[in-house]
Amino acid sequence: MAIQYFWRHPLAEQVREEGREQGRIQNQQEMTLRVLEWRGIPVPDAVRERVLACADLGRLEVLAQRAVRATDAAELFADE
Repeated sequence: MAIQYFWRHPLAEQVREEGREQGRIQNQQEMTLRVLEWRGIPVPDAVRERVLACADLGRLEVLAQRAVRATDAAELFADE
């Protein structure tokens, strides 16, 4: 029986952590868009693309909070 030492290697841990980070980013992006959709707010392609292009978890948190209160999808980016 072969022992899989690769999974204990620092490079393997780095790859796993990067995957977890990417998963958190993707989940936050999707949740932000879902909140708008659940609230019946139309999400134009331009807004969807901007949310999906954002890879900063802090910024995505701000966008998600705004999605809860927004009356229009464009309000997510009101400060820009």
